[in-house]
Amino acid sequence: MKVLFKYLDKLPKAVITVISVALVLIIGVIDVLTGYEISFSIFYLLPVAFVSWFNKKSHSVIISILSAATWLWADTVSGHAYSHLAIPVWNSIMRLGFFLIAAFSLLEIKKLLIKEQTFARIDFLTGVSNSRAFYEVAKIEMDRAARFSRPITLAYIDIDNFKQMNDTSGHSQGDNLLQSVAKTIKDNIRSIDIVSRLGGDEFAVLFQETNEENAKKAINKVQSELLGLVKNNNWPVTFSIGAVTCYKSCTVDELIKEADNLMYAVKESGKNGIEYKIHEIPTGNA
Repeated sequence: MKVLFKYLDKLPKAVITVISVALVLIIGVIDVLTGYEISFSIFYLLPVAFVSWFNKKSHSVIISILSAATWLWADTVSGHAYSHLAIPVWNSIMRLGFFLIAAFSLLEIKKLLIKEQTFARIDFLTGVSNSRAFYEVAKIEMDRAARFSRPITLAYIDIDNFKQMNDTSGHSQGDNLLQSVAKTIKDNIRSIDIVSRLGGDEFAVLFQETNEENAKKAINKVQSELLGLVKNNNWPVTFSIGAVTCYKSCTVDELIKEADNLMYAVKESGKNGIEYKIHEIPTGNA
């Protein structure tokens, strides 16, 4: 079912509308053939629901109107007699109202679902991806890098003395620092690279198609910008960074563990530094 929904989501909006119109007409023809004694009203909800979920609001309104009009046509053609001419018109208006309510409800439900899915992947404080999203995307990118034999680098960034600053300056100042750090990292990496807050004062950056030489340049730039940021704001913190470059098959857990160990090695040796490591070297370059 998920695969089908993903496939339908990728269809052009015009195709979705054509399919919905076709469904309305098919249901209308069946409605005529079965006669007015058998109610078919609920089946008109199928194209309404379909276009509402996979297309935009204006198209759902059009299909709702078409469904109500088709029902009126089918009811008239099948020979249903009413005591007054206004009755079928009134019934059609009521059905249109029902279709519109259903359409708008589905549109709102999908909007809320998308928002919930987005928030589930975003760190609410900094606006960058959270650890869950990072693991998902990093796994995909590492598999791709291994398949095409491309290097990939993971950097683990920890804010030195963050707890002390939080205790002395207050949590609001600490939150401001975290937000500024996330923005600075994001502003100084490429759009294809991925930054995430893994928790607390720890961030990870995945540099796609980046060998150790280019990774050093990129990470040195990030650290330099971060140190400039905290200096300008008189924040008493620095940054310890561990970075690992992988050339072959790696897992997210492996790289994070290695980068984390490197970061702690920096802290033990005095903080505010960068340690690099190559996870695997291609056989031909060994």
